Amino acid sequence: MTYQETINYLFTSAPLFQNVGGDAYKEGLYNTHQLDEHFGHPHQHYKTIHVAGTNGKGSCSHTLAAILQASGLRVGLFTSPHLVDFRERIRVNGEMVSEQYVIDFVEQHRSFFEPLHPSFFELTTAMAFKYFAEQQVDVAVVEVGLGGRLDCTNIISPEVCVITNISFDHIMFLGNTLAKIAGEKAGIIKTGIPVVIGEVVKETRPVFEAKAQEMNASIYLAEEEKEVIKHRFSTKGGINYDTRNYGRVYGELGGYCQQKNASTILCAISRLKERGFRISDEDIKEGFAHVCEMTGLMGRWQTLQRAPRVVCDTGHNVGGFRWITKQLKKVHAPMRIVFGMVNDKDISGVLAMMPQHATYYFCQASVKRALPHEEIRKKAKAYGLKGKSYPTVLQAYQAALADAQPDDFIYVGGSSFVVADLLSSLPLH
Repeated sequence: MTYQETINYLFTSAPLFQNVGGDAYKEGLYNTHQLDEHFGHPHQHYKTIHVAGTNGKGSCSHTLAAILQASGLRVGLFTSPHLVDFRERIRVNGEMVSEQYVIDFVEQHRSFFEPLHPSFFELTTAMAFKYFAEQQVDVAVVEVGLGGRLDCTNIISPEVCVITNISFDHIMFLGNTLAKIAGEKAGIIKTGIPVVIGEVVKETRPVFEAKAQEMNASIYLAEEEKEVIKHRFSTKGGINYDTRNYGRVYGELGGYCQQKNASTILCAISRLKERGFRISDEDIKEGFAHVCEMTGLMGRWQTLQRAPRVVCDTGHNVGGFRWITKQLKKVHAPMRIVFGMVNDKDISGVLAMMPQHATYYFCQASVKRALPHEEIRKKAKAYGLKGKSYPTVLQAYQAALADAQPDDFIYVGGSSFVVADLLSSLPLH
């Protein structure tokens, strides 16, 4: 098979969550353990860091990986979903897994895994863990796919567990209260392993504290550690942080949510240093300042062009949009918003926060879960949001560009898949 044929095989033979949603979710770790046994428990050959949470886990995972790379380690990074190429999910020191490796993995092992009927994510996780072992990484940063307790990444024994925050997302699988969702995420807490919690609210704090006590795990609340003393947004587009232990740190990620992520990351770095990792202040500064270049991170308040300025962001739920809409309110230029969502998110909660003075270009991402563009337009009208609808992201984006003056501001988002469609269609990718 060619690489594209292999990817098509993976997407069609194993249920893919981004396309079919709940039908791709397999509760339990039976398949994961079978695959792990077959490949000889590869995750036991290197150290790991486990990152869960509703929002921010991608930014935190990539930045932790960048800092560890700067410290001289060989670092695996497993994240999801991908935006342009499947191989973004599996990286070593920022380099994506090769097309040939993906082809060989499927061809050599399909006779074993086909009778198991694993999900796409179960298969991808097994591939990543095997690849990291073969690449002899020193440490792998592993981002949870969904939840935590029953996620197929939850077979690792990490050096540190990180849970960024909890908000309402995937409630059909994780529960319809913050406490229930926190309980699922807290499932990654392991016996005797320190856990860093990025953000707590009154419903989630007791859940995390009880689980940590049960597992005899030290718990660190990043908000109470107060590692970030203050922050200022830079004219370069990122954020300058004054920190308690690491001096002044410039972060190239400029989204408002990143101030919370920075506290979480620095708290996790302190725990890693306590466990013997040699990480200097300069390593931390290097990782924060060059995370996109070092790890390939895309879609986090990413500026795609200027005049007009175009920004895309993968925020896709109410928790993420609390930060995004705050940032949009600070934009004083005429605003055009290219917007789409998928069918398992709280679209009403997001629409209620969106700025009414903007001109909207409603669109439909190229995944089966995408809400029809006309349906989004009608829902948005009830919240005073006006604009036209377009059957694809590219058509909506091109219309926004055609209408825009050089001083306008264009925001593209609402879903990771909207951003993915845009990045896939741009010549720079």
